[in-house]
This record gives sequence, structure tokens and C-alpha cells, in this order.
Amino acid sequence: LPMASTTKIMTALVAIERENLNKKFKVDPRAVGVEGSSAYLRAGEEFTLRELLYALMLRSANDAAEAIAYAVAGSIEEFAFLMNEKATLIGLCDTHFTNPHGLDDDEHYTTALELAKITAAALEYPEFCEIVSTKTKRVEKEGFTRLFANHNKMLSRYDGCIGVKTGYTQKSGRCLVSAAERNGIRLIAVTLSCPDDWREHEKMLDFGFSQLERVTVVSKNEFMRSAIVKDGVTSSVKLGIDSDITIIKKNTDDLPKIDIDIPQILNAPVELGDAVGKIRLTYPDGHIEEFDVIALENVKKAKKKGLFGLFG
Repeated sequence: LPMASTTKIMTALVAIERENLNKKFKVDPRAVGVEGSSAYLRAGEEFTLRELLYALMLRSANDAAEAIAYAVAGSIEEFAFLMNEKATLIGLCDTHFTNPHGLDDDEHYTTALELAKITAAALEYPEFCEIVSTKTKRVEKEGFTRLFANHNKMLSRYDGCIGVKTGYTQKSGRCLVSAAERNGIRLIAVTLSCPDDWREHEKMLDFGFSQLERVTVVSKNEFMRSAIVKDGVTSSVKLGIDSDITIIKKNTDDLPKIDIDIPQILNAPVELGDAVGKIRLTYPDGHIEEFDVIALENVKKAKKKGLFGLFG
């Protein structure tokens, strides 16, 4: 389906990955006067990429989308190529981009699931999270102030909402991507062509949070083992994990089976932080996750005594 301005999630992701957000760019004349939502950019105006991203994600400015495309890739076509390249790297097969803003094009489409995957990738970047969770942003240029107000009402309507993006054209209908965090759980909801999207997202997110729980299955402070060290200045070394092992599971699912695989004897030298074993979690569906068991201290190799050591 078409996804309108939710396209701009990928636009922002590509820009963040490829350019310094503090780098300044002059607005390309070709980006001025693009139809639809606009930041009313003027040819030759200078903005940082970060400022253009605020215009893109809050104001949903189509001229900012094209200004970013020209700044990062030199042309709309080349930037769309980068968007499609990123989609392939994420593993998407039902998504295709022809522009950075989401204006209607028969070859510009995605699915709800794949748009969620794009959003998950973007939310890995703190800069993206900061921008899409901002309700208003002032950008001042040569005494002229632009105020960008976020179109995403979920930021005010839903407790824990952290973004992400609205979209609309007559062809696509109302499109919305939202994300929320509660009790260490982050959920992403997507609707395409949904007339009552605000309420539908509230219901979907409520459902998701009601079905999931975050559980610490192995605590860093409680997991402590030791191993014998052969030829070391000390005879043993403390082993542990560098952080709690926490999972998100359905309320009705059993906890994973935990197996610990660590050697009884290690050869010196042993360095702090060396991975020496594994903790393996096996889930009810057969899925397996592994975590490193590490050395919590250094153990140097003992010096062998020579003849001088024996008689000197």
C-alpha cells in the first residue's frame, strides 16, 4: 500500500546514517516549492541537516525532504536508490521508494510490517528518537523564526509515546506509525489507510503491553562462578556477566531453559573481559540465544623458575 509521509522515516534513517547532523547545507533551488506540506524553504538558505530533519519529521515538510535528498545524494533518484538499498539491507521485499517524501507514485509502496521494521531500525539512533519525540521546535535564520509543530497527536494522547510519524494523501488515506515504551518494553504500531488511526493505535498499543512482560532471567549481581587457572600467579579466576540478561516474553509463555557452559580449567594468562564461556537460553519454540561469560579479573602467567631461581 502507499504510505504517504511515513516514508520520511526512511528518509531520516538514510540521512542520519550517511551525514553528520551538524553539517550545514544550502537549500537546492530544485527543493523549493514542492507541493503539499512545506517549511517554506528558500533557495540558498543554509541549514544544518539536524534542522532539516526537524522540519521533515515535525512539520512533515516535503521541501525539507527534497532538500535532504539533494544534500545527501545530489538527486532525488540517487537518494531513492539509497532508500531502496537500505530496505534491502534490512531484509525487506515488499517495499519500494521513488521519492523522499511519499507523494503518490504507483511504484512507491510498503507494508505495515515492513514499515515497522524500518521504524525499528531508525529508533536505534538516539538522534532520531530525540527528533520524533519533540513536540515543537524553533529554528531561527537571519531574524526569521520557523516554528515546527509535531503533527503526531499520539505524543500527547498516549502515555509513553516516543514518536513516530503521520502521513496522508487522498490516495493513501490516513497513515500512522507510533511507538511507545513502558516498563522497558518498546512497541511499534502501524496502520495504513485507517480513518480512525489515533484510537486504533491506542487500542493496539494497550493490547501489546497487556500481553508482554519484561523478566530478568539471569542477574549480573547473582551470577558468579570461578574456574581453576593453570600456570597462573593465582590458582583461580572469577567469572560473571557484564549485565543482567533480560528478556521480553508473552505473559502466557514459559521461561526459557538456561544452560551454562564454562570450562573448569583455564590456561594463564587470562585478561579481564575475556569471553571464556556461554549462557544459553532455549525458548519454548526452540529459538536459542547465547550470552558471553567473561573473566572478571586479570590473571597473569606465573614466571618459571630457572637455575638462578633455584640456587641464587
